[in-house]
Amino acid sequence: MLKRLSSFCLLSLLLLFAAGYTFAQKKDTTRIREVEAVDIFKKNSRTVLPPQKLTSDIIEKLNNNSVADALRYFSGVQIKDYGGVGGLKTVDIRSLGAQHVGVFYDGIPIGNAQNGIVDLGKFSLDDLEEITLYNGQKSDIFQPAKDFGSSGTIYLQPKKPVFRNSRTTNLTVRTKSGSIQTFNPSFRLEQKLSNSVSASFSGEYLDTDGIYKFRYYRKYPNGQIAYDTIAKRHDADVKAKRFETSINGDLKNGKWDLRAYAYLSNRGLPGAIVNGRFGDEGQRLKDANYFVQGSWMQKIFPKVQTQLKAKFAYDYNRYIDTLAPQRPKIDNQYIQREFYISSSTLYQINNNWDAAISADFQYNNMAANLYNFSYPKRYTTLLALATNYRWGRLKAQGSLLGTFVQNKVLQNAAPGDENKWTPALFINYQPFTQHEFYLKAFYKQVFRLPTFNEMYYKTLGMSLLKPEFTHQYDFGFTYRKNFSRGIVKNISLNVDGYYNDVTNKITSTFNSNMFIWMNLSLGKVEIIGTDVNLQSELELGQWRIRPLLTYTYQRARDFTDPKKSYYGHQIPYTPWNSGSFALMTEYKSWGLNYSFVYVGERYDSSQNNIQYNYLLPWYTHDLSVQKTFKLDKHQLKASFEVNNLFNQYYDVVLNYPMPGRNFRFTLNFTL
Repeated sequence: MLKRLSSFCLLSLLLLFAAGYTFAQKKDTTRIREVEAVDIFKKNSRTVLPPQKLTSDIIEKLNNNSVADALRYFSGVQIKDYGGVGGLKTVDIRSLGAQHVGVFYDGIPIGNAQNGIVDLGKFSLDDLEEITLYNGQKSDIFQPAKDFGSSGTIYLQPKKPVFRNSRTTNLTVRTKSGSIQTFNPSFRLEQKLSNSVSASFSGEYLDTDGIYKFRYYRKYPNGQIAYDTIAKRHDADVKAKRFETSINGDLKNGKWDLRAYAYLSNRGLPGAIVNGRFGDEGQRLKDANYFVQGSWMQKIFPKVQTQLKAKFAYDYNRYIDTLAPQRPKIDNQYIQREFYISSSTLYQINNNWDAAISADFQYNNMAANLYNFSYPKRYTTLLALATNYRWGRLKAQGSLLGTFVQNKVLQNAAPGDENKWTPALFINYQPFTQHEFYLKAFYKQVFRLPTFNEMYYKTLGMSLLKPEFTHQYDFGFTYRKNFSRGIVKNISLNVDGYYNDVTNKITSTFNSNMFIWMNLSLGKVEIIGTDVNLQSELELGQWRIRPLLTYTYQRARDFTDPKKSYYGHQIPYTPWNSGSFALMTEYKSWGLNYSFVYVGERYDSSQNNIQYNYLLPWYTHDLSVQKTFKLDKHQLKASFEVNNLFNQYYDVVLNYPMPGRNFRFTLNFTL
């Protein structure tokens, strides 16, 4: 490992100094633009493909418990929720699979520590400034090479301290409770240490018994009712603690930050409700997730910027099954470690042309208390070359990613090493100068190796799984218009049509609970879809109204084996139609918000011509009211939410019932 790390560091330094020497030969007084948050509607922005975005003010208005809940309001996104506050929550973009979704926290990737996927239920919304979703990849080429290797990326941007009116300290205290017995206090403290340095510390505690009522309704294949009863959901209890601290600093023509994060939980794993069995399953999962990360960004020459990012992560989980028929009882423990470092350099060739090079190195290992475990190690080096070019009303971005992977195991068979180059091309064209109407298109190829979880978890692993390859094709348009008069202030419309071709697609499904999974390689899947996103803002007197509408159509079919009866059928859990609608209103210090989520018909198995596999559509209505009080120089905000207003009983995943009507009350006090 040291040899590979030394080679990586040497390569990064050579690239950095070579760039500096070359660019310093000719004096250039052209002033480079400072790195800033992307405004997707800014006319002169270099953004090639606009992302979907939720800012903190919108997040507060929607009835969300976690990041996964907030992502329901993005088009093209499918959420798998296994029920309750503590149930596993994963995200899938355009049916490519959760493993193709890159999740970045403060610009640094989050490793997949549990079941090979990022459980977005672990992340709190209270500390987030913004959630951004990119299809393909981020339009900013000044980024880690890791981002170029995902089919879609989710960026979670934590809040950075802002001090107003000569304040040096900010403190926010929040508590949440609900009809599902929940106690959820949290706080965030921000301190100004100097004119250029600030720090923050936040903590959160969650305690819930997870018990809620649901309707269990099933029929026999002949149509006769087998079960129709109201039962209580058990084994969804959670006790979790989250701590996070950061320190941020500004430099002359640069900035830096350090962050530490800890998440500790002890949760029940709710089992599938089968044949009228509603009791406790006796399965538990204990997690301990830690990471420390840092970044440094600097403009070192008038036309050159560079950045370094580094991270160390330690993830422990323990799965216990006290009611299993095996003797002795199941008690599996897994430890994963990850070390990650990234170096990127951006060169502004001229006012219309940028070029960047990024190099990443990542080391992963895994240990377990299992007999004959392989103890795998993986060394990954990524090298990305990218460029942005703007010619009049045409913008283009191209990139080439090299992925070089070495796999090693202490015992048993090791998968082979892999070396692949994958390209991407993004284009944006504005046909009319006077109108904010843009045509856009992209092609991207992505290569993904099976994760440790897919290859080595007990009862899950298949070390000889083949790598996935995806080819993404996208064409669409974006339109935005501002109005200086009338009730409507602005309107924006984003429409995409896409085709995804996936070979050796890996799908994971569980046998009997949320920890014991089984992997399948489908061979070939073709996905055709359309995403629509419509937003607007209206003002009527002192009323401010913000509607948001999303719609997705997807046809994701399995074309692996023409001899199979399900050849050409829709892959499991992919609805043909889905969408959401949100209406956020403000009047003086009051807020009233309504949201609706719809998921259409789908199948829980590859076989679509069997009625038994058919899953009915489901939809929920949520409502919330907010009131802000001014107390001297402080602010108190109270919020009351009704989730699943019409008490619909439904399963996102078959036999994992979701809560019916439930309530939540939140108090937020800012000093």
